[in-house]
Parts: sequence; C-alpha cells; structure tokens
Amino acid sequence: MSKKQSKASKTADSINSRLALVIKSGKYQLGYKTSLKTLRSGKSKLILIANNCPALRKSELEYYAMLAKTGVHHFNGDNNELGTACGRYYRVSVMSITDPGDSDIISTFAGDA
Repeated sequence: MSKKQSKASKTADSINSRLALVIKSGKYQLGYKTSLKTLRSGKSKLILIANNCPALRKSELEYYAMLAKTGVHHFNGDNNELGTACGRYYRVSVMSITDPGDSDIISTFAGDA
C-alpha cells in the first residue's frame, strides 16, 4: 500500500514542479472565465481542472477543450491546492496554459482526460 501512495505523491510532485516551471517561464490564465476565453480563441494548450470544480462547469470546459483539440488534466487536488501550486494565496478551480515555457507539461499530461 505504501508503494501506491509514493507513486501518487511522485505524480503530484511531478505536476507541481512542472507547474512551477510554467508559472516561472510560461504564459497561463487562472480562472474559469479567462480559461474559456483562451479555449474559444484557440490559444490554450492544456487545461487543468481542480477535482472540486462543479460538474456542469467541468463538462463545459471539457466540451470546449474537445472542440479546440486541447488537452485536459484533472488536477489531483482541490481548488485550494491548485491555487497553492500556482503560487497564489487564493483558490483556483481552472488553469489554462497558453505557453508552457521551459516545461514539458503539455507532452506529459495532455492525454489525461
């Protein structure tokens, strides 16, 4: 059982470190409204959704992402944890990455729908 927990924590550490690199060197949008705007304009490369995002909002984001051929990653934490991973002191339910910068987050997590 401890192996499973360590694998989950390694994945969490992996996404958090890649996310930190995106925050430092890339371009991104935080929040539902701005993420929808990037999806509709076709600029978004990857969408991260917190696991406590409302179901209707989540399905709408997934639908727009499918139309825009954009990857969706369901972040394994609530909106508080996603906000903390982004280096913010507030809750973030949705994050849209438009330019990954030096990070390889798009190739690693784009197929996790």
